[in-house]
Order: sequence, then C-alpha cells, then structure tokens
Amino acid sequence: QEKPSRLSAALLGEDCEISHEQVYELLKYAALGKGHNAAQPSWCHIYHQSHLAGVVVIVLHEMSQLHFYKFYLQFKHLRRVFRHRFTLPPSSAGFLANLCGDEANLNPQNTAQGSTSTSSQRATNSSEMQRDPVIQKYGEEKRGLTSYTLTLEELKKNDYPMKGSPGYESYMYTECDQQRTDSSPLFGLDCEMCLTAKGNEVTRVSLVDAQGRCLLNELVKPESRIVNYRTRFSGITRKMLLPVKTKLADIQTRLKRLLPHDAVLVGHSLNADLQALQMIHPSVIDTSLLFARNEGRRFKLKFLAKAVLGKEIQCEQKIGHDPTEDARASLELAQFFIEQGPAKVAELNLEVLLTTERLAEVSPNKSALQLQQNTVQRVQNGPPQLSRSCFLDCLQLTGQKPLLLGRQEPDSSGLCQGNLSSSNKQILQQALKDVPLSTFSIIQFSLDPEHVAPHLLAGISEKVRIKLTDMLTIYAGPFDEGFCLKTVKKKFGKCGPIRCLTVVTETYQPYVCIQYEVLEAAQLAVESLNGAEVAGSCIKVQRPVTGTMLDCDVLIKELELDVENEGVIYVAGLKKSLTETDLQEEFSQLKDLQALFLPRDLQSGKHRNCCFLKFLKPDSAVDALEVINGWALTGSRLRSRKALAPGHLWRWIWQMDHSNEKQRGDILSVEKEQQSNFEQELRKKLKKLDQHIRKLYRRLQNNTLCVVLFPGVNSIHGSQSGLGLMGIKDGERSAC
Repeated sequence: QEKPSRLSAALLGEDCEISHEQVYELLKYAALGKGHNAAQPSWCHIYHQSHLAGVVVIVLHEMSQLHFYKFYLQFKHLRRVFRHRFTLPPSSAGFLANLCGDEANLNPQNTAQGSTSTSSQRATNSSEMQRDPVIQKYGEEKRGLTSYTLTLEELKKNDYPMKGSPGYESYMYTECDQQRTDSSPLFGLDCEMCLTAKGNEVTRVSLVDAQGRCLLNELVKPESRIVNYRTRFSGITRKMLLPVKTKLADIQTRLKRLLPHDAVLVGHSLNADLQALQMIHPSVIDTSLLFARNEGRRFKLKFLAKAVLGKEIQCEQKIGHDPTEDARASLELAQFFIEQGPAKVAELNLEVLLTTERLAEVSPNKSALQLQQNTVQRVQNGPPQLSRSCFLDCLQLTGQKPLLLGRQEPDSSGLCQGNLSSSNKQILQQALKDVPLSTFSIIQFSLDPEHVAPHLLAGISEKVRIKLTDMLTIYAGPFDEGFCLKTVKKKFGKCGPIRCLTVVTETYQPYVCIQYEVLEAAQLAVESLNGAEVAGSCIKVQRPVTGTMLDCDVLIKELELDVENEGVIYVAGLKKSLTETDLQEEFSQLKDLQALFLPRDLQSGKHRNCCFLKFLKPDSAVDALEVINGWALTGSRLRSRKALAPGHLWRWIWQMDHSNEKQRGDILSVEKEQQSNFEQELRKKLKKLDQHIRKLYRRLQNNTLCVVLFPGVNSIHGSQSGLGLMGIKDGERSAC
C-alpha cells in the first residue's frame, strides 16, 4: 500500500513570513517532483511527493489577512482544516504569474529555448538587491572598517556598556581612546558564561588578533556560587574550574594590557561578553548586527560561519562551544564583509540559505556538504540566476493539462481550460466537475467591486485594530488608596510582556488598566488573577465591556481549538536575559519539542519575557503544560497555557496595533449606516466563499495538496499583508 503524502512545516514566529518566490518553490516541486529536477521547497517539506493525487491552488482575489481575522468565525472550514499558515507580502500586479513563473515565460516560445531577457534579469536582480537589508543599511560600495563600527546610538540601543551611563560606574574602561582609522587593528573576542546565584558570570575568555592567533584563552573562577554550568553550551565543568585561581579582575587587567589604544573589538552579540567582563570599550563591530536582517532579527554565528566562510563551528560532537573558535569566526566574518563589500554579502542571499539550512536539519535528503558547495559557488559566480520558467509548461509537455478557472484572462500559452465564469457560484460548479480530472488546478474566486471599496475597508481595519487592543487589555481592581503600583506591575508582568499600565482614578476606588503585547498574556491574567489577592486587595480582573467584545469568549475558545494551534503552548515569566539557547536547554526535558519561538519587539529587537513552544504531538503539548504549571507550584516564575496566536497572527497583531494614523484618515468620513451595511454584506459573501471552498475540498481526492491564498492588498490607499493556508487532504479532515 502506498504511503500517504505528508507536509511538514514548523511555521512559528519569524519563519511565518513566506515570499512569492517560496510559494513558487512549493508549487513547482509539488507539481513536478524530482523527476523534472524540481527541488524540495526551502521552507517546508513534502514527504512522498510522487504519491500526491494532485495540486489545487485557490486564490481569493482582493482579500488579505484583514478579511480572514475580521470574519474569523465565518471561516469555519478554513480554520478547522488547514494546519499550516503563513504571511505573504502585499500583492502587486502579476500575482498569479509570480506563483507559476515569470510572465514573460508563460509563452511556450520562450520556455522551449530556455531564453531569458538578460537586461530584465539584471533589472530584477538590481531591484532585489536594493531591498536587501545589508544594502539598505550600508549601500553597495565597499568601505573601510570604520564605516562598520557601532555608533553611539547603536551602542546604547543594543545594551552595550557605555562610559558615563548609569549602572556602569564600576566597569573597567579599556582606555582605548585613540582615533580609529581604516587600518586600525581588529581583535576577535568571545566569552563563555555559567549561571551563578548572581546571574551570568564569565568562566572562559578568548582573544585573537587579526591573523587569527590566540592571544588569550583563559578559564575564570566566578565570584558567586555556580548553579548551572551549562556544559552543553559553555563546555565548562566543575572539574575544570576546581584548580582555577584566575579572577575577573585578573582578566580585565590582561585584556586592557593586550589591546592597543586604537583597537577595534569584533564579536557576535558582543554586548553580552562585555557585560559579563564588566568592561567598556568604545569601538566595536558586532557581526550579529553587521549581517543585517529585517525587523531586529539576527543570524546565528554558527549559520554565518557555515554560509559565508564554509566553516563548521559549534559542532554537535563537541561538548560546548570553543570561545577561541567563535572569536576567530566573528573576526573572519567581519574581515570578509570589509574586504568583499556589502554587495557581495547581499549576493549570498543568506535568507534563502537559512531556510535551506533549517530544512537540512529535519530532512534526510539534504546534506551540509551540498549547502557549503552552493555557498562557495554563490561567492565565486556572483548573484544566483534563478530559473523562473513557468512549470505549467512542463506539465503540458508531459501530457498533463493544467486547469485555470476564474476571472483571469486567457493568455497566449493556452493554459486555460473551460470558459471564463462571471460569478463565484459558476466557478465553483465548473471546478466541481473539472478539478477531480486535473493534476494541477488554479481556482480563482473574487469579491464584487462594491466589496473592495478602500475607504470602507479602512473602516474594517480600524475596527479590527480597536477590537485587538481591547482583547489585549484588562482592568484589575479595586485597590486600596495608596496601593503599591510596582507590586501590581510585577504580579501582572508574570503573565507576559506589558505594553502600558495606567491607574484609573474616575472610580470610587482605584483600578489599574493593563495593555499586554500578546493575547495569551491577557487571557492568562484573566484566568489566574481574577479573585486573587494583589497588593493587599482581593481584586476582579476583566476585559473591557464593549459591543465588539461581546463575542470575545467565543473567539478565544475558537482560537484555542484552531488546528494551527494544536501542539503549541505559551510560556510566560522568563528572564529577559535568557537567550534562545538557554531556553532550549531549560526545556530540553520536555518530550517531542519541535520548535521554540522567542518574540522580539519588532522595533528595538529586544526579547520579551515569554515564548512559544511547538510540539510534534498535541498530547506532548498537554503534558508540557502540566509539567510547567507544576513547576509554578514549587516556586517557579513560569506560567503557561494553550497558545492563541503563536505564528503569523502574533506578528500581524503587532503591526495592526502600530498601524499608521494616516491610514485611518478616511474612516471618519464614512457614515455608520453605510459601514454597517457594507460589513453585513461582506460577512455573508465570505461565509458563502468558505462554503464554496468546503464543497470543493470535499470533492478532492485524498492525498491532494491544497493551498488557499489571500493575496493581500497593495494600493495607494495602503497595504494589507496576504495570508496562505495549506495542507494535504486526508480522510480524517475531509469530513470537516
């Protein structure tokens, strides 16, 4: 008996943002497989592709994430069937062509010869280059090393110890005050830390010079008692430190003596090393910031060493990290960046390589050697020339005629089957007949023109923003006069990151209004602190009571039951100093842990005091909840519950809450009655569309890959991100 096809994708947090290029990868591989040299997509994995019965793509034109979450309760079928969801960039012209290949290549005359337009290809590469965060930050031209040292503002933003700043009075200053030039010497620095009763304390220090020679590699005895050696990462054991007499002050003195007055220190997240060393140095290059990414995200040193230098560091076979190896890797990365220039770094296409790397970790079909060879080839050959030929042509050559139904006009390649349909109902009727006979189908539904009016959609966007704000907000009280606000903030802060906290004085006794950054935190506060004694008062905790919040409990329940949230839990009460590596070690005893997402503030890039854990099995997530909440009974700070918005929804909520006031300009001019009628009609239309998709999904054969795309909106009136849902139909979910 043939094994069923299976789709695997750990879409959590930052990994939920998928480009049109990546969707193209998925569709091409699903349609053609290895037999036509199509590669596994870099961001997910299809097992047993050859057993797929077919591929169906459903495009909901003029619709975005806004439509899905404003009318979330109406989309019963979509939210109960499709486990994997991802964010798409706002759609532009040629959305369909982007999914299937370049518009120029839709014509068989072009693809038969494999010809491409060199000038248009250069223009495309140039436009892609301009969007690269490295190019946006530094430009394309090569510069000297002084252009890449952190500015005073960057030092402050990234928590570097600074001379004269409060809290750093006792730190040792290196006194390297000589003006830097592009020929100033570089030194790589890295430390390993253990957890003591006082916090993270340095236990090993390494310094290398510009030629990679080790100048210092010393074990350090911390002042406080060690509570966790973190041997798996630090490589430090109790036995190693027993004979050590060297103290932190000794290391500070040696470092100060070794560094010339114009030295530039290089490291990866070097702020943590300088904090642990309790030293201040004015000129640094931080490779975690040098190789820039969008929205405060950072590449790990292990990945950069492999992708840029072709070097394996922090290998699993070794016990702990080697600080000399890490210091040398950081130094060589900075030297590569300075010598090759930003344009060469952008050509490496590190974001694509990262998704390939992640797939290699879970897929037996990918090897580290392949990744290294590809990386070296990219450096030697310049920008990758991606083949974007329309894979639908390849299908036709094998005798499989793709099906294209909907409002899309016929193209010169003759790919359309059937007649153009004027309504969604007619499209559905045609699809029910033709889709089961086709191995690849694109079905397009769309809204009527009156349901895509920008000023009316702006009204919906504002209502969703207000509702999300209310769902993130709780009121607590009453408190006694003169209560301790700091105690209240500390108690409620254990539920998750607080955006703002204000005292309500209009009432007889004071109340506190708290707005959280994540839905789970607000829900955890309502569930765990309602009726509790806080700051000497027995308090009530509740959400705002407004018309839009009347269905809040229903919405929370449906989010908990959402198939996307199966096997995902939320954990709050983390120390902000903990890194992703620390958390992976802390939660390593939890069975079937698949992925961990540590949210960051999308402006500052700083970690929040909460995280999301994704498990391979829902039962393992339930067991983990019991374990973590059991820790709480023994004095642990951690609190946990089922996840409500762990993936793309978390990011979208943040973006909605920070939306530009200008985008709300048209709202006040819309009459309430007109807006209300518009929403009622749209609600009916979208409910009907959900039913159409349900009928079509039921007609599909088992083992069919189904992808539903809300392309998003990108116009002069503003933009809304798109949304993708995907899954392979099996017998269990076909009845939903």
